[in-house]
This record gives sequence, C-alpha cells and structure tokens, in this order.
Amino acid sequence: MTTTQTGQPRVVLSRPQWIFLILLVISICISYIDRGSLSVADQYLQKEFKLDPEHRGLIYSAFFWSYAPVLVLAGWLVDKFNVNKVLAIGYVVWSAATLATGAANGFVMLFGLRLLLGMGESVAYPAYSKILAGNFEESQRGFANAAIDAGSKLGPGLGILVGGLLMDRFGWRIFFVVTGTLSLLWLIPWTLYAPKGAGLLRPKSGKVPGFGEILSKRAAWGSFIGLFCGNYVWYFIITWLPSYFRQELHYSQSEMAVFGSAPLFVLAASALTWGSVSDRWIARGGNINKVRKTFTGLGLGLSTVMFASVLVKDATSSLLVLCAACCAYGLYSSNLWAVTQTLAGPMAAGRWTGLQNAFGNISGMIAPWLTGWIVQKTGSFYWAFVVVTVLLVVGTLSFTLIIPKVEPAEWRD
Repeated sequence: MTTTQTGQPRVVLSRPQWIFLILLVISICISYIDRGSLSVADQYLQKEFKLDPEHRGLIYSAFFWSYAPVLVLAGWLVDKFNVNKVLAIGYVVWSAATLATGAANGFVMLFGLRLLLGMGESVAYPAYSKILAGNFEESQRGFANAAIDAGSKLGPGLGILVGGLLMDRFGWRIFFVVTGTLSLLWLIPWTLYAPKGAGLLRPKSGKVPGFGEILSKRAAWGSFIGLFCGNYVWYFIITWLPSYFRQELHYSQSEMAVFGSAPLFVLAASALTWGSVSDRWIARGGNINKVRKTFTGLGLGLSTVMFASVLVKDATSSLLVLCAACCAYGLYSSNLWAVTQTLAGPMAAGRWTGLQNAFGNISGMIAPWLTGWIVQKTGSFYWAFVVVTVLLVVGTLSFTLIIPKVEPAEWRD
C-alpha cells in the first residue's frame, strides 16, 4: 500500500498479486458454473429422468452432503501442506465430475457425481482464505475477497445465460462435457503463476490453534450462523431461481437464460464495488470492526426486500426487485470472508474457514430440498421466500451482535 500526495493511504496490488488473484477469480467462476448449471438443465432432467421437484431438490442438495463435511478436512490440508497443490488437486477432481455429468444415465449416477463435485470443490474457500490472509494486507482484502465473490456470482450467471442458450439449441449433455474439458486448461497458468512465499505454508513455530480452540470462540459461532443464513439465500438463488422464472414468471428457456442471469450479474458488480469501498474506508483510517459489521449486517438486512418479488404481479417488477435484493446482498458477500480472515489471522485462516464453511454449507443440504418440498406441497414459491426472509434477519443479527468485535483472535501457545 502506498500513500497519496495528501498523505492518505492508497490500496495498490502488486503485479504478482493481480495475476494470482485473477486466477483465483477464474477458478471460483468455473466452480460455480459447475455447481449451478444442473439447475439450468432442470426441465431436461425432469423430462428425461421423470424427476419430481423433491427428487430434483435432492440432486441439487447432494453436492453439499459431501462438500460440507469434507470442508473440515480441506481446512486442515491447506494449513498443513502447500495450498497451491491442494487447490490444484481439488480442481482436477471437480472438473472431472463436471465432465462425467454429461454421461449420466439416471438419478443415482447424477447423485454420485454431485457428491464427487462437492468433495473436489471443498478445498476452494479454505485455500482462498489461506492465500489472501498470508499475501494481502487488511486494506487489500475487501477488494480481493470481493473479486473472488464476484467470480462466484458471475459463474452461475454465465451458467444460466450461456448454458441456458446452448442447452436450448444442443441439449444439456454437451454443455457439461465441454465445460469440464475446457476448465482443465486453468491448471497451466496456475502452475506457472501460483503465489510463492512463507504465507502459503504452516510456520514451524508460533500460535497454531486447533479446531477445539476455534470452536470455543464466540466470534466463530457468529460467523458460522451468519454464513449458514447467508448461504441458504444464495443456494436458493442458484438452484431454484431458474425454476421460479419459468414456473411463476412464465419465462421460456431462452428468456430465462437472458433475464434470469441479470440478478447474478448485478450481484457480481455490487460485490466488486462495495469491496473496493470497504478497503478505501479502512485505508483512510476507518475502524475495521465498524466497516466489516456495517457491510455484512446492512447487506443481509437490506436483502429482505427480496420477499417483495413474490408479492408483485408482473414479471418485470419481480425481476427488478430481485436485482435490488442482489445489489444489497453484494454488500454482505464482499466483506464476509474478510471478517473471517481478520478474526482467524494467517495461522488459522484455513481451519477457521473450513469449519465456518462446513457449518454454513449445511444450508446447502437443506435449501434445495426444502424449497423443492415446499413447491411440491404448496404449488408456489411464496413460503420458500418467507423462509429466505427469516434467515436473512437471523444472519443480520449474527454478524452484528453475536460477533463481539471484528479483530484478530488471541490464541494459546
């Protein structure tokens, strides 16, 4: 970080930081294309495999049945071994699972491949936290995390837009084969430009907390519950929003591809914008606790406007409300992992992130299935939006009240 002529700090990333940050953004974008594209193929799965909403919800949630528990192991792995290699191995696994999805022959095979996809992708966020905590300053992490978060929103946005249009023309299978094959090319630049330095490896001495010590922290549980609530909303969006557009708003497949991706592109732009704003606030002397809590709490609180989308009568108004809610959600998502990295510090970033993401992604097991069950029983999305709204309120309280202060935790020797 340098200073301006007036003496104020200015956030500047070095060339190596830019290169490996861009590669991380690309990797998470690909990850979320892989993770969310099955919902784009929803109508094809329904016809080809005769799946009702509850069974489709089970397939969507299968990813999280493996993703959530393996995250604890992933957090340990990135703290114990070279994080670059751990990330690369996980990347190969999830790309292979995506490629094989194009050859799936029924419910059981789809379910198994989603489990494998979850295992591979479990290394992503613990690895990102480890890399950012060890290689970025506090006043750089808002933008760095926001860039990765924007990639996670661009992924399903592109999956809905490009995937929806391609599936409409060529069928659903070819999309997974092409995506899984081309994504493996990412490994070439990662091998060349992955970050180097002491921040990537576990030091031989210092305060290295165990899982039990992390779990004893009140701040940890605030971050766990907050992520659970925020993730429920996010997984509702990426797994069931395409069906909502088709069923409730009566979009065709091609219309859903274009208009259904709009809220996700808005969310990506919002995350990048507010991540930069939070960094500049801190660089100019803003209190870290105040900045991070303002963005996470206000973002989830304002996102409750999403409920209005199911109350309005026309498709255009509903879409605009969803875009507004996603714009608000970007405040939260841009600063979410910056909170974790500050609390945990470089020594515990991988383990804390693994635990937090494991707990938070239990909602991934629940949201797709519960939404499918609600839609099947009630015939509409109204009560599904009610559940989303309640969890947004709980998440707001978790980040603002349960976390006492966003500051580095004190660890025992």
